[in-house]
Amino acid sequence: MLEKLAEKISDALRLVSGKASITEKNIDDAVETIKMALLEADVNLRVVRRFVNATVEEAKGEKVLRSVDPGQQFVKIVHDRLVSFLGDVKQDLSLRGPDVISSILMLGLQGSGKTTSSAKLALRLKKEGRKPLLVACDLVRPAAAEQLAVLGSQVGVPVHREDGASDSVKVYRNALDWARKNMIDTLVIDTTGRLQIDEPMMAELSRLKEAARPDELLLVADAMTGQAAAEIAKTFNEKIGISGCVLTKFDSDARGGAALSLKTVTGKPLKFVGTGEKPEDFEPFHPDRIAGRILGMGDVVSLVEKAQEVIDQKEALELRKKMEKENFTLEDWLNQLRSVKKMGSLKSMLEMIPGMAGQINEDDIDKAELKSQEAILSSMTRKERANHLIIGPGRRSRIARGSGTSVAEVARLVKKFEKMRGMMKKMAKFSKNPAQAQQMMQRMGGFR
Repeated sequence: MLEKLAEKISDALRLVSGKASITEKNIDDAVETIKMALLEADVNLRVVRRFVNATVEEAKGEKVLRSVDPGQQFVKIVHDRLVSFLGDVKQDLSLRGPDVISSILMLGLQGSGKTTSSAKLALRLKKEGRKPLLVACDLVRPAAAEQLAVLGSQVGVPVHREDGASDSVKVYRNALDWARKNMIDTLVIDTTGRLQIDEPMMAELSRLKEAARPDELLLVADAMTGQAAAEIAKTFNEKIGISGCVLTKFDSDARGGAALSLKTVTGKPLKFVGTGEKPEDFEPFHPDRIAGRILGMGDVVSLVEKAQEVIDQKEALELRKKMEKENFTLEDWLNQLRSVKKMGSLKSMLEMIPGMAGQINEDDIDKAELKSQEAILSSMTRKERANHLIIGPGRRSRIARGSGTSVAEVARLVKKFEKMRGMMKKMAKFSKNPAQAQQMMQRMGGFR
C-alpha cells in the first residue's frame, strides 16, 4: 500500500539525508519533490499547500540548518507533518457501556464497500467482547439485505432483515426491540446508498439518524478514488454530520490521496481501513504507523500485533522448547505455514519491515513454492509428519502423487527441513545470548 507515494518521498529525502550541512536550497528542492509526489498521489490541493508551507516554515529554522544532523531533523519534520495531516493519533469508537445499546450508522455511496465494512466492523466488535447485531436498512439496492445476511453468517454475527420493508426507520426500531430482548449491546446499521449523492437519500438518512441517535456515523469511502473520497466525506459531513471515516481497498492504494486529504478536508478522523477481502482484513487507522511506512521506517508494531492475533503464546513457548531440543516436526512446519497465511499476504507483512517499503515486487515472492510446500506436507500422514525419517522411496512416490509434485520435490523438502531444524536449534540457543546470536547472523550473511 502507498508504494508510489513512499518511493517518491524517499527520493526527496535522499536530497538531504546524510549531509553534514544543508542549505535553504536543499530544503526547497526536497520540499518541491515532496509537493509533486503529493499532487501525483491525488492529494487535495489545499492540503498540499498547507503541508508544504508548514514543512518549509519549520525546516528553515535554526533548529534544522544548524543542527548536528540536519538531514535527520528534516526527516523528523516531514514525519511529524504527515502524522498531523493523517490525523495525529488513532481515534477509537465512542461507544457506551454494555448495559446500554450503542448504535453505529454506516454511510456511503453504492460501490464503496459499505455493506462489507459493516460486517467487518461487527466482527472486530465481537472480538473485542461486544455483542453486535447487523441491521439491514439499505432497502434500495437489490439484494443488499441478502448480502448482509451472508456476511453476517460468515462472521458469526446475527442479522436483522425485513424482506419487502420500505421504511428504514421502522426496520431500525424493530431491530432495537429484538436487540433488547437478546442482550445485544451494539447495532451496526447498513444504510441506503446511491450511485451519487441526492436529496432523497440524504432525507432518508436524516430520518434514520434522528430516530437512532447514533453514537457513531461512519462514512465509508473507496481509497482508490483519491481526493474524490474526501469530497464525498465532506458533503456527507455537511448534510448529515459524520464522526469518522472508513477507507476500503486501502491495501490496493499505491497513492494515498484519500488518506492524506480526509482529516484536513472534513475535520473528521479516519478510524478504520479495509486491507483485504477477508472479514479479518479491517484495521484501526494509526497515523504515526502509516507515516512511518510512507517514509520507509516500516511498521513493526502492526506486524507484531498481527502475529499475536494468530499465534497462541502457549503454543509459541512449546514451539521454542521443540526447537531447542530439535523436536520440531513437519507437523509444526505445516502449522507455521498456515499461521503465516492467516496474517495476510507476505507482501503486506514485508512492507512493515523497516527499509522494505517500495522495494518489494509481488513477483519476488515465490507463492508457488509456498503453495507447493503446503501441498506436500498436507499429503503426508500424521505419522510421517511426526517422524520424517520413515519417509522412504515408496512413501515419497505416494506423497508426490497426492500433492501433484515430483518425488524430487518431496525429497528436496525433507532435506530442507532437516537443515532448517538444525539451524532452528542453534537460533533458539543463541537467542538467550544476543552477542552470539549477532555473530551467527553475520556468518549467515544477515543483519550486521
